[in-house]
Amino acid sequence: MKTLTPKQLFIGFSKIGMSGFGGVLPWARRTIVEEEHWLTSEEFSAMLGICQIVPGPNIVNLGVCVGSRFAGIPGAIAAVMGLLLGPVALVIVLGILYGHYSYMPLVQGMLRGVSAVGVGLIASTGFKMMRSELQYPPMLAVIILTVLAATYFHLGLGWVVLISSPLALLLAWKKVKR
Repeated sequence: MKTLTPKQLFIGFSKIGMSGFGGVLPWARRTIVEEEHWLTSEEFSAMLGICQIVPGPNIVNLGVCVGSRFAGIPGAIAAVMGLLLGPVALVIVLGILYGHYSYMPLVQGMLRGVSAVGVGLIASTGFKMMRSELQYPPMLAVIILTVLAATYFHLGLGWVVLISSPLALLLAWKKVKR
């Protein structure tokens, strides 16, 4: 297994934190899977799945998991600090600027545009993750069940997990046995 130092994790997660303002997950996947090759696409999806069902922000949970996997507790701390320090400082500065200029139509229009970019980035990450899951076509049933439970029936995360997990676990078990 690859090993990373806390310094490498701090630098890598600092890049992630400063690259994806308001939606870090697309940048995290790109960095961790496609650029640095710390995890495979399947490992990333599995780890993110775990991180989404435990309390807390998904990306912070992911930082803890990736950091601890490669460098133990110091790695987890380094990853989370790298992820948070730059963006926290930037949010403080932007909050001050917003307090002074939020009434301007130009600023309001810019914020609407940025929110559309965030939706696009999240959707593109979802499609990339779905592509790797569809290498085992029966997983499409889990994706459909999850989307229906969340969007059509408007169920909360806990219910969606309770409903989708048994099928996902069964199919994952069958996938591993093949």
